[in-house]
Amino acid sequence: MSSFRGPGRTTQPRQRIPVPTARAIVDCAVYVEGKRLPGRFTHRQALEEVRDRGTGFVWVGLHDPDRTQMADIASTFGLHQLAVENAVQTHQRPKLERYDDLLLLVLRTVSYVEHELHSVSEIVETGEIVVFTGPDFVVAVRHGEHSGLAEVRSALEETPAQLSLGPGAVLHAIADRVVDSYIEVAQSVENDIDEMEEEVFTPRSKITVESIYQLKREVVELRRAVNPLAASLQLLGHKPDLPLPKEVRRYLRDVAEHHTTVAERINDFDEALSALISAALAKIGVQQNTDMRKISAWVAIAAVPTMIAGIYGMNFDHMWELHQVWGYPAVWLVIIIVCTGLYLNFHRNKWL
Repeated sequence: MSSFRGPGRTTQPRQRIPVPTARAIVDCAVYVEGKRLPGRFTHRQALEEVRDRGTGFVWVGLHDPDRTQMADIASTFGLHQLAVENAVQTHQRPKLERYDDLLLLVLRTVSYVEHELHSVSEIVETGEIVVFTGPDFVVAVRHGEHSGLAEVRSALEETPAQLSLGPGAVLHAIADRVVDSYIEVAQSVENDIDEMEEEVFTPRSKITVESIYQLKREVVELRRAVNPLAASLQLLGHKPDLPLPKEVRRYLRDVAEHHTTVAERINDFDEALSALISAALAKIGVQQNTDMRKISAWVAIAAVPTMIAGIYGMNFDHMWELHQVWGYPAVWLVIIIVCTGLYLNFHRNKWL
């Protein structure tokens, strides 16, 4: 049965069914004196447990929450509305913001995509982690499939002394894991650049400039994800008025040093690829000149029999050697001698 809407009828807007906040929560735990309390908690129950005890903190991990789910988290933990917007929006620049006792740190995550050397495809995949830290809670919001924090949580749970430092220890662990991933991706990209350099400077190798341009574009994307984090790490490690323990700031200074090292390597990649493109284009130009010389040499050799055949194809009766028995073999002999001489001359001059 076909539907018909008359002039007086209106279409009711479809109501979106809200998805429970628990669907976006990957893990929620309460930590007291560096140890995880047994049992399962909702985010509200976990916060009530901590505040009833007057010690410990909550660590909530979320993956790709929508605006409604994030608003529920914000109302529970008292997050600022602007902070909520930062958590929902993706593709942000790394940054650090403070809202009273709340710290907001945005980090861009990167992952290396395995690929063929000459394939023009995505090489570096990016994601995002937004970390909220308060006096008694940590809320980590992830965007992307490669930015899991399960290993970070497991490693911290095995070191209660570090976890007992509070939410700042979680902030440091997440930042340290992200910077370590930068180092891993930078090493993989460097291996790609080394392979391309070896191929470009190998004699008689075929060069595809498109793959070099693609890698350069991916390095630019990597640099945009990595470099802006430097300012935030410097503030976290050197600004004493931030709500972070002194020991955590020491750890964060070490992370900042590692970040500086990998950022410098990535800047070197960009310069190396620019030089590699120039070398590849120069080699292609040399190869084209060599091909043109070969073509010109063969054209010159082919011009000899073409010219002689053209002269004797003019159909005049009185032409030299036209009616001689030895005329035809003599013409072939002249053609062979001249073509052979041209070939030897071009070969000696490395045109052939």
